[in-house]
Amino acid sequence: MIVLSGASASGKTEVAKVLASKYGIVKVITTTTRPIRIHEVDGIDYFFVTNKKFLKMIKEDKFVEYTEYNGNFYGSTKDQIQNDKCIVIDPIGLKAYSEIKDRNIVTFFLESSEDTRYKRMLQRGDSEENASRRIINDRSAFAKSSVCAVNFTIDSENFSVEEVADIVYKKYTDYIK
Repeated sequence: MIVLSGASASGKTEVAKVLASKYGIVKVITTTTRPIRIHEVDGIDYFFVTNKKFLKMIKEDKFVEYTEYNGNFYGSTKDQIQNDKCIVIDPIGLKAYSEIKDRNIVTFFLESSEDTRYKRMLQRGDSEENASRRIINDRSAFAKSSVCAVNFTIDSENFSVEEVADIVYKKYTDYIK
């Protein structure tokens, strides 16, 4: 399983898309208690569950990691850990996945400068205020002291998204052999 982490606009989601289209690496479906949105499909975008069900799943130790955000729970379940799957995750989730030793889990941290990430956020339509806020928040969330040991750190600034995806896939397949 491929675990991708990195600060905002480091390329995680785009790399995951290339891994899916080029190599057939399937996105992990996470579980949430937030309401389903128009055009979302249960079991494809998320597994949508009630708060009661989510709390029961916590008690039953079903999650690798979970968090509460804006009054809703989000988590990834242990049954989603499989070869040829990919998850994009924050440093807390990265730590949880890196502690699993009995599975083929390969962790990657995508690294790029604040300036590059700021420009990418503006190019994708984020406001200057939102981009600046995310850069500031990421300074602590993705500080070296907050990011656990990963299998590989990849420069996502000086390579195209496709090149980064190729590097990730090669390192992943070499690692699990």
